Amino acid sequence: MTTDQYTPLFRLVSKFLKYFLLTLFGFAIAYILSTSLGILDIVPILVLLLQRLVLPLGIILLCLIVITVLWESLR
Repeated sequence: MTTDQYTPLFRLVSKFLKYFLLTLFGFAIAYILSTSLGILDIVPILVLLLQRLVLPLGIILLCLIVITVLWESLR
């Protein structure tokens, strides 16, 4: 299957998933570095960002994945 056969919705969701996972990986690196270096002031900020930003984006991503799976199965 070539990339031309994928729908634009599938390509959008796959890019969104890639950048979402890269963001989570960046948060994990920031958390590990802050705890290992003793800079614990950044941990509440990271938790706040995860609650306010990443959680709603994760829910939107999950809904987009469900819509894409349904759309591709009906196609």
